[in-house]
Amino acid sequence: MKIVVCVKQVPDTADIKWTENNTMIREGVESILNPFDEYAVETAIRIKESNPDATITVVSMGPPQAKEALKRAIAMGADEALLVTDKKFAGADTQATSRTLAAAIKQKLGDFNLIICGQFAIDGDTAQTGPSIAEHLGLPQVTYVKEVEYSGGESIVAKREVEEGIQKVEMKLPGLICMLKCDYEPRMPQIKGVMKANRTQIPEVNMEELGLEHAQVGIKGSPTYVSKAFRPQPRVAGEMLNASDPAEAAKVLIEKLKNDKVLV
Repeated sequence: MKIVVCVKQVPDTADIKWTENNTMIREGVESILNPFDEYAVETAIRIKESNPDATITVVSMGPPQAKEALKRAIAMGADEALLVTDKKFAGADTQATSRTLAAAIKQKLGDFNLIICGQFAIDGDTAQTGPSIAEHLGLPQVTYVKEVEYSGGESIVAKREVEEGIQKVEMKLPGLICMLKCDYEPRMPQIKGVMKANRTQIPEVNMEELGLEHAQVGIKGSPTYVSKAFRPQPRVAGEMLNASDPAEAAKVLIEKLKNDKVLV
């Protein structure tokens, strides 16, 4: 079984800076592997542990520094990685990003069985990239997955979170799933894994190598754009009202609202 895991490097800070085009500035900002993608990597490793012939390839689209996120995935237990990188990819929305990743998976990663993505990226929170990759590749998909069962064969069983509880869905392979936070935690890289990650050469592919045109990627290939970006104003702390009983509390609250000119 060949598993592809799509991961993203995201800023590990609340102090986000933006360009004049309202795209995020990532240079010089400490970054981490997207937490939901860690669960995707962990799920792939668990499948491999029960199916030793499985291989795991992690792929990411981003600047050269995104190799650090790929190395962490390898340190956790992935086998190899691919970085899709080009300055022309900058400013891509979920449509352009998914188109680019789908092209990389199809052309560079060959005959895969299962693609695993995180349900959300904490710097965007759209939940669109994984499903869009599936659409570009013509694959079945299951979203909001918390656990996967695979014992060989041509299908998997995904346990997904729905409003009513947990729903079990059987999906024929090849296909794509998007992972939520699971009931188990992603493993921490061990020394042996870190050493392997440091030794692993991560190949890079650019726009031309994927056969894409400039109009299909980055800002030019994005049908949506950010019109305005800002940090929300911090909330003012609430005030505790002391009173001996509910009736007295109501009187104190009414007086407070009058003094603050909320009530007239």
